Amino acid sequence: MSLWRILERAADRDPEGVAVADGERRFTYREARRRAEGVTAFFLRRGVRPGDRVAILDRNSEAFFTAYFAAARCGAILAPQNHRLAPPELAAILRDASPRLLLAAEEFREKVTGVRAAGADPGEVVFIGGPDDGFEAAARADPGPSPPHATRPPDVAHLYYTSGTTGRPKGVMLTERNVAVHAEWAVRELTLSRADIWGHVAPMFHLADAWAVFAITLAGGRHAILRDFEPAAALDLIDRERITITNLIPVMLNRMLAHPRAAEIDAASLRLLLTGGSPIAPSLVRRTVTTFRCGYAQTYGMTETSPYLTVSLLDARQREFPDEERLRLIARTGRPFGGVELRVVDEAGHEVPRDDLTVGEIEVRGPTVTPGYWNRPEETAAAFREGWLRTGDLARVDGEGFVEIVDRKKDMILTGGENVFSIEVENVLYRHPGILEAAVAAAPDPVWGEVVRAFVVPRAGTVLDAEELRSFCRESLAGYKVPRIVTFLDALPRTGSGKISKRALRGMPVEG
Repeated sequence: MSLWRILERAADRDPEGVAVADGERRFTYREARRRAEGVTAFFLRRGVRPGDRVAILDRNSEAFFTAYFAAARCGAILAPQNHRLAPPELAAILRDASPRLLLAAEEFREKVTGVRAAGADPGEVVFIGGPDDGFEAAARADPGPSPPHATRPPDVAHLYYTSGTTGRPKGVMLTERNVAVHAEWAVRELTLSRADIWGHVAPMFHLADAWAVFAITLAGGRHAILRDFEPAAALDLIDRERITITNLIPVMLNRMLAHPRAAEIDAASLRLLLTGGSPIAPSLVRRTVTTFRCGYAQTYGMTETSPYLTVSLLDARQREFPDEERLRLIARTGRPFGGVELRVVDEAGHEVPRDDLTVGEIEVRGPTVTPGYWNRPEETAAAFREGWLRTGDLARVDGEGFVEIVDRKKDMILTGGENVFSIEVENVLYRHPGILEAAVAAAPDPVWGEVVRAFVVPRAGTVLDAEELRSFCRESLAGYKVPRIVTFLDALPRTGSGKISKRALRGMPVEG
C-alpha cells in the first residue's frame, strides 16, 4: 500500500473519526485528507516534483503530520530536521539534501537566517505559524483537481539525517516500501486498531515516533500530539487525551516516573507502553509496570530499518511464565519484529549459539532496511555484508530467541585486556536508590589503556559519594568493571532525539 493511500483509505473508512488532536485543535480524517491535498497542491505550485526534497523544521504539530502525507502525495522526499541543532549543523545537512522547499516554524526564523549565513541554500522558505502562515493558508485552500499519485514502492520517501559514529551527517534513505511495510507489520505486531490513541511524545522528526504517523493512520486510530516533551505535560497528555499506546525514549520515561504527577494521573487508558531509542535498565521496567499498570514492551531499531528490528512482546506460552521470568523477558531487547531477518554473528559471520553468553554483532535484512545513504556510496557499501546490514550493536541471544544488546561496538570499554559492556554497569547503577540517571563511558588511562568512568545525576535532595557508589557496584560486578572515575552532573548531555550522548560524555575532561 502506498503512503498516500494509507491516509486516503482511513478517510474513506471513517471520515468523521478524529484523526489528529493538536492542543485545542481537532481534525477528522476527512479534514486531514483535505488539508494534505491542499498542501500537496501548494507544493506543486511551488515547483516541487517527484524526487525533490522538502525539508521541515518544526516541533511536534499537525503540520508535521500533514507534511508527511502531502510529500507522499506528490512524490517529494520529506527531510525532517532536528530543530535542536545549531544553524551551522543544520546548514551542513541542508547543503547535502538540497531541498527545493523548507517548511519552518515561525519561531525558527532566526535559525533559518543563521543557516543562510552559514552558506547553505534552504530553498524557498515557507513559515508555519505567525502572521504570514503560508502552510496553514495552503491547508485551508481549495486544492483543485487531484494530481495522479506520483510514487512507486522503490522510490525514496524520507531522508533522515543521523551523525553516526563520525559526527558527519549522512542521510538515511527510506523508500515507500520500507515505510509502508513497517506500518503494516506494526499494526499486526502491536494489534493497533481504530480504538487506539497514540501519544506523539517523542519528536516527530525522529523515527522513535515518526513511524506511528503511518501505522496509526493505517489502523484508523487517533494521533494526540504533544508539542515538546516535558514530564508533567507528557503525563497530562496521557490523562487528558486517554492515550492507549505510545513510545518513549528511556530517559523520557525515567523523568516521567520521577515526577510527582506520575502517581496522580489516571493512566487506566494505557494498554501498552513501548520504549526504544536506547537500552533500558530492568529496574526502570519494573517501576514502569508498577506505576502505570499497563502492558510494556521494549523495542530496538535503527533509522536505517524504519525503525523496529525487535520487540519484547511475549507469545501465549511465554505469558504463562512466572512473573519474574516474564519481567526478565520483557526487559530484554526482544525477539525479531515482523518481516525482519535478524542474526547475531561473530567476526567471521557465523551465528553465535543461543546460550545467552556468547556476544556477537547484530545483522539484519528485510523489506524495511534502507537501500543506503544519500550521496554516500562508499558508506553504503561498508554498512552491508553480503546483503546483511551490520548494525554495530553487540548482543547475545537466549534460548527463547530473545536478543539482549550489551553495547555499541564503539562504546565497549577495553581495560587491561578485559571487555566491559557499558550497559551492564549502567544497569547496576540504576539499582541505586539515590541515582536518577547514569551513563558509563571509557576514559583513557596510561596503565590500563581505558578505565570505566561513570556519569551520575543524583535524585533531588540526595548527596552521593563516589566511593560509596563504587562499593555498591562491587557487590554485583567484577573489580575491573567497577567505575574508577565517578563524575557527578546536574544533567546528562543529550542528542537531538533525547538520547544520552556518549560522544559528549567521552569528550568531557577528567578533573584532577
